[in-house]
Amino acid sequence: MASRRFTNEFALRDNNPDGMRYGLIAGNGQFPFLVIEGARKLGAELSVVAIREEADPRIDEVAEDVSWVGIGQLGRMISHFRKQGVEKAMMAGQVKHVQIFSGALPDMRMVKMLWRLPKRNTDSLIGGVADEMEKEGIELIDSTFFLKDQLATKGCLTRRKPNETEAENIEYGLGIASEIARLDLGQTIVIRAKACVAIEAMEGTDATIRRAGELANGKLTVVKVAKPDQDMRFDVPVVGVPTIETMIQAGATCLSVTAGKTLIFDREAMVALADRNKITMVGS
Repeated sequence: MASRRFTNEFALRDNNPDGMRYGLIAGNGQFPFLVIEGARKLGAELSVVAIREEADPRIDEVAEDVSWVGIGQLGRMISHFRKQGVEKAMMAGQVKHVQIFSGALPDMRMVKMLWRLPKRNTDSLIGGVADEMEKEGIELIDSTFFLKDQLATKGCLTRRKPNETEAENIEYGLGIASEIARLDLGQTIVIRAKACVAIEAMEGTDATIRRAGELANGKLTVVKVAKPDQDMRFDVPVVGVPTIETMIQAGATCLSVTAGKTLIFDREAMVALADRNKITMVGS
C-alpha cells in the first residue's frame, strides 16, 4: 500500500511542480468524495463543479471550493474552472443519461456542442465536453488519478472462489458483456446457466441486477466490464457495497469485474458483506 501511495505522490509532483490546481466535475454517488479525499491526502488543490441535478449536497461540507451548476451549463462550468486557474480536470460520479434528455435547459455553449455531435451516446457526449474544455486550455484527465490503489486487482477478491457453474457463467458473460460495452449500450449483464437474463441500458448496474432478480431470482452471475478501449477519463466502471446489497436481494451469487479498470468503493466493507453472504467476487 505504501509503495502505491508514494508512487502516486511522485507522479503528482512530476505532473504538478508548480502547485497546479485541479478541477473536479462531480456527479452522483460516492466517487466524487473519494476523489476529494484522495486529492487531500496528496496535498493537491481541487476546485469542484457540482452538477445540481446529481451531486450530493454534502459535497459542500468536504470540499473547500464548490460551484453548483445545472446539467446543461457547460459555459458556466468552464468559466469557473478558468477563473480558478484549473489546467487539468477530471469527472467523477454518474450523470444519468436520462437527465441529459429530461428537459434540462442547456446554455448556448452546450447547445452548440450538442449540435455538432454525430451521435449522442455516452462517449460522444462526454467527449464533446472534453473537447470544449480543451479549447480553453483545460485538459480532462484520468478520473482515477488520485485513486489508483482502489482499482480491482486480478483474481478472487473474496474467501469463496467461483464454483464450476459460476466460472462458466463468467466465461460466457465476458464475451457478451465486452461486445455490449463495445457498442456503448451498457457495461453490465446478468447470467444464469449460461443464458443472458438482463443487459444494462440507461438504468445503471443496480437497476439491471434488480430486473434480473425479478426475471430469474437465484443463482445469478453479474458481469461488469470496462469497454475494450475504456477511456479512463469518464464512465469508469464502479462497484461498492450497494452492488452487493442489490445482488443479495436479487439472489446473485457471483460478481466479475474488469481488473485494473474497475473502481471498488469501500473495498473492505464490500468484501466483508460478500463473504458473510457467500458471494464470490473476481477481478477478471
